[in-house]
Amino acid sequence: MAATAQRASTATIDELSFNNDAVSMCLLVNRRHATVRVIDFRAGATLAKRNFVVNTARREGIEKVFVLVERDEVNTWARLGFRREGNIPSFYRRSDAWIMGAVVSAIGPMRPERAYDDDDDDDDGADEASPALDLADKAIDKARKLFKDTADKAVPPTKVAIEKRDAAFKAVAVAQKAGRALTGFESFSRDAERHHLVLSGKSGFELHASYEVQPSFASSMIELLTAPRDESERMLTVSALRSIVGVLNENGAISGFSVAPADDILLGSCFLANGFRKSAVLASHLIVGGKRRDAIVWSKKLADN
Repeated sequence: MAATAQRASTATIDELSFNNDAVSMCLLVNRRHATVRVIDFRAGATLAKRNFVVNTARREGIEKVFVLVERDEVNTWARLGFRREGNIPSFYRRSDAWIMGAVVSAIGPMRPERAYDDDDDDDDGADEASPALDLADKAIDKARKLFKDTADKAVPPTKVAIEKRDAAFKAVAVAQKAGRALTGFESFSRDAERHHLVLSGKSGFELHASYEVQPSFASSMIELLTAPRDESERMLTVSALRSIVGVLNENGAISGFSVAPADDILLGSCFLANGFRKSAVLASHLIVGGKRRDAIVWSKKLADN
């Protein structure tokens, strides 16, 4: 069969599709953060698959590549030079999604296949100690202390309203110009539903947010446009995030997750205050304020699946 390649673009992301006898996959290219999410349609570890991903990433100027897989595919991607960075609980409704990632400039060679028993299956692709993980844990410790020290403070109310897409992207442009944008509300998955919200509170506080839902899985990705800058904004962000979780619960979401800068202590304390936990640390995953940063995946189970 002849190879076929296809490029599709939206306002927020590029979608590269490729199919031949050896490789069948889709690459979701996030230009803002210079990352690629790989969606693989053909199981198995092959040199052709690895070379295609790496060469395409380099050609497109991508710095980080990652893939979400079920447990039985973790070893496949470990062999391809990726490392296990954590998971997203209940992403596939009844099972977790494991995140296999690789910084393109440091991607390892393809590992040879070896015989193994079920007992040592967990060893392949294990979450290895890394500077990103150590730094994230230190930031979480500080965020947890801040949360505990302020747990008795009253959380101010915030109001939530649906926001039109055009208004949301105008807010993105303003935040980007100020160097505060954490996201551009880019798509995370194919064929997902995207909803925009604006949350408001005292003293003119306003937070633009969005959530993406995969109807087939009932998992939701939460995105906050900006992070709090001081204690007042932190408490209002705690309230705003609580309101967003309420919206997800009302719409039947099973789980929620968010990807945020790993070193942001104020923002981390907001997730902790709302019952989120660290489920992954993604090395060199975000660009915020012109600086490449590690990220934490904050996850929360919302309902029984």
